[in-house]
Amino acid sequence: MEAAWRQGGRGRGRGRARPGDGLAARAGAAARPPAPRARGSARAAAAGTIGEGASELSSLKKFDEIKKANQAAAKKLIGDQLSSSSEDDDEDAEVKQGKILDKTFNIYTSQTDGDASELERTRQYMNEAFQSGAMTCLICIASVKRNQAVWSCCGCFCIFHLVCIQKWAKDSLFLVSSPLTDDDFGKKDYPWPCPKCRFEYKRSETPSRYYCYCGKVENPTVDPWLVPHSCGQICEREFKPSCGHKCLLLCHPGPCPPCPKMVTTTCHCKKAKPVPRRCSAKEWSCRLPCGRTLLCGQHTCENSCHAGDCQPCPRVSKQRCICGRQTAERLCASPQWQCDQVCRKRLPCGNHTCEQVCHAGPCGDCPRSGKRSCPCGKTKFTLPCTEDVPTCGDSCDKVLECGIHKCSQRCHRGPCEICRQEVEKQCRCGKHTKRMPCHKPYLCETKCTKIRDCQKHQCRRKCCSGNCPPCDQVCGRTLGCRNHKCPSGCHRGSCNPCPESVDVKCNCGKTVIKVPCGRERTIRPPKCKQLCSRPPTCHHSTQEKHYCHFGRCPPCRQPCQKTLTCGHMCPVSCHDEALVRQTGSHQSAGPWEQPSEPAFIQTALPCPPCEVPIPVECLGQHEVSPLPCHSANPYSCKRYCGRLLDCQNHTCMKECHRVTKLNSSADAKKAGPECSQCEEECTKPRPSGCPHRCVLPCHPGDCPSCLQMLKIKCHCKLSVLYVECLKLTCADLKEKERLISCKNQCPKELPCGHRCKEICHSGSCPLNCSQKVKLRCLCKRLKKEIQCSKIQEGQVSLECDALCKEMKRKASEIKEAEAKAAIEEEKRRQQAELEAFENRLKGRRKNKRRKDEVEVEPSLWQKYKNLIMLPVFGVAVVMVAWLMVYNG
Repeated sequence: MEAAWRQGGRGRGRGRARPGDGLAARAGAAARPPAPRARGSARAAAAGTIGEGASELSSLKKFDEIKKANQAAAKKLIGDQLSSSSEDDDEDAEVKQGKILDKTFNIYTSQTDGDASELERTRQYMNEAFQSGAMTCLICIASVKRNQAVWSCCGCFCIFHLVCIQKWAKDSLFLVSSPLTDDDFGKKDYPWPCPKCRFEYKRSETPSRYYCYCGKVENPTVDPWLVPHSCGQICEREFKPSCGHKCLLLCHPGPCPPCPKMVTTTCHCKKAKPVPRRCSAKEWSCRLPCGRTLLCGQHTCENSCHAGDCQPCPRVSKQRCICGRQTAERLCASPQWQCDQVCRKRLPCGNHTCEQVCHAGPCGDCPRSGKRSCPCGKTKFTLPCTEDVPTCGDSCDKVLECGIHKCSQRCHRGPCEICRQEVEKQCRCGKHTKRMPCHKPYLCETKCTKIRDCQKHQCRRKCCSGNCPPCDQVCGRTLGCRNHKCPSGCHRGSCNPCPESVDVKCNCGKTVIKVPCGRERTIRPPKCKQLCSRPPTCHHSTQEKHYCHFGRCPPCRQPCQKTLTCGHMCPVSCHDEALVRQTGSHQSAGPWEQPSEPAFIQTALPCPPCEVPIPVECLGQHEVSPLPCHSANPYSCKRYCGRLLDCQNHTCMKECHRVTKLNSSADAKKAGPECSQCEEECTKPRPSGCPHRCVLPCHPGDCPSCLQMLKIKCHCKLSVLYVECLKLTCADLKEKERLISCKNQCPKELPCGHRCKEICHSGSCPLNCSQKVKLRCLCKRLKKEIQCSKIQEGQVSLECDALCKEMKRKASEIKEAEAKAAIEEEKRRQQAELEAFENRLKGRRKNKRRKDEVEVEPSLWQKYKNLIMLPVFGVAVVMVAWLMVYNG
């Protein structure tokens, strides 16, 4: 408890000064020792001896003890000043309020096994007692605080200041018993009403002392751990309706809850066995037919077991009237009925009949029998019932309607005439007189000018007697609540407080506090513990659980879960009411205008693209990759297509692309119509010896037979032959030998230097030369014809004779002489060149030397024309031949 006091003191001591603050400050200042002395003694002790150190420790200890005591006293003084029921912090007040309510309801809930459902109305009154501003005096329209004397109405349980209700009762009694409004002033004990429910109290019941709610304790003390204005004792007020038990709650505001005691009781019809039930619900129905005899005496009640008397019999039966002459079908509940026939039974006199309508019992004596008076009543006669009573002849003397004069006619039958005597009459207001018949009232036309009791309006009634009636106009002034006008008749003084009370509700309307009309603008709505029941503003069927509140609901944080076009659910948070910055909505009037804060608008954003990974195969069916669902379309993997083209030799080199299958049974690796068309030449290997390419573009299967003419040289390389390539490549060695031969003599020379005698053939020529050659000796003088092959084989030789040797010697001598002449010629030439060089150095004969030295250099065309023209000419010939073969 002390901790709660301290916490409450700290929470309330920050914002404003309180009556206890000054007391606490003075108490702390009076008990606080001088700090400088303590610090000075500490410094002196530090420089002193060991004994002085011990005394220093003891003084510091005493200082701390006194300091703690001062702080506790200050907090207690601050806590004693707490008086308003609305000063607690919200969080601490809720915890504290819960503990107080549990303590108040503890005895009751122990009798009901923890069931507190019947305490809701009482709990509401107690919550209003705790809530700031909820307890308001309807007379002065001010909050009721803890330390103020109050009075509670026993009808509506509304709480008023004791001073205010005393003044209210006094003013009410004065207005009701005022002589201006009632002539019986002081003779009657007029009641005074409650300002809210108008429950009437006697004059003797005017409150004069301050009691707790249960009325046991006078001037209850303020206890923060009890309900405000409660004594904390058990209520013990009798339950209403009275059952013999008493309330078990602690002293509390508002009505007592239903009785929680258990009693043994039977049902309404007393047929069922007694069962234990709650005293407040002890009357119960067994739901069996009632069975009690109805008032008709013929039928029984068929309703289920019920409380109170049975309903009238709903059945119809034939019933006789009272006189017994007629019979009719009527409800059993009303068996007694009268017909419309006159009785007509003979009376005892024997002369007259009964004139009563259908009746029960005897008709009685004749009304004309016995003594009868004359019409004026002065004379009595005894006559047979068959004779009428005569008039007496005396004056009537009956008092007329005016109440002053008497009837002057003789005794007569029937009513007297109106009073026709003329009298001097004075009007009601007494200002005028007039002579006129007595039966006529006299009212003058003068209007009363007196002020009525409201002291505002004139009477304005014609010929008023002076006792003016109360003002019949409605006051109509606006009451202090500013919502209603005074409904009372026009009156003096200030109007009564507005009798209406206004329900201040939470947003859902389930938590309600009643406040005087006019205070709803300044009272904070109650905190509601119910969940917010607003329909969701987004597409969800239910919204996130949160307490009742005013204003917009917090943004929905549930997963969106909308079905996207792909069929998946949106996984992000709800975005039906997203705040989006509004740009460009306002243009500044000039540079002097300060830029305003960006405006935000709530708008529904579209669902983001679906990010669920979907396995997708590329266009060319090379790979399967997980892609986000929003972009899960067939894609190109950037590889080469790689499908086998129709040529069966190459693959599609396009980047991965879509391929349409012409039929379901087609090979997945076969190219489709979207693949590229093979534009390559046929690269299949040609038959051995065929130098031509395939005339068809790249194609499947074997190449067609080569029909071109092959231009080749014969074995001897002198003749050019045109042979069908197919014949050449398909021929065997012997046939090839024949086809390539030009059928001419082989032009090759044998090693001996003679021409081969064979027909054009391949390979080397045979060495058996049969040509006749002349064999000479070494000096070339002797000669002889011999077969060349024998000479090559070295079988035959021809040697020189003596003459040959002599001629050889002479020839050698001639050669030596020629050699010497050549050497001499070389020397002369070199000498001439030396002289020319020396002349050139001397600069002589420059032009001549230049002409001698300049050589005409041939042009590039002259140098390379043979090399260029020959290949060009050859290529042209080949192209012409190919065109001839292809076109043929």
